[in-house]
Amino acid sequence: MSNQPYEVSVMEGETVYLCRCGKTKTAPFCDGSHGNEGVTPLAHKADQDGTLWVCGCGKSRNNPFCDGSHQG
Repeated sequence: MSNQPYEVSVMEGETVYLCRCGKTKTAPFCDGSHGNEGVTPLAHKADQDGTLWVCGCGKSRNNPFCDGSHQG
């Protein structure tokens, strides 16, 4: 976990798998640490080149994406 969002660069058509369980050692990406707990990563396929801001604090109401909650 981090107090700041993770900056993830993506290219159009690329799929990234973002952790939603909080156990990964390769944040913000899934490394399979969730096991068989019924939690799965978010598969995000980029529709254009750009930057994703992924929550690092765990407070976002738009998880796994940052909504600025770390600032409050």
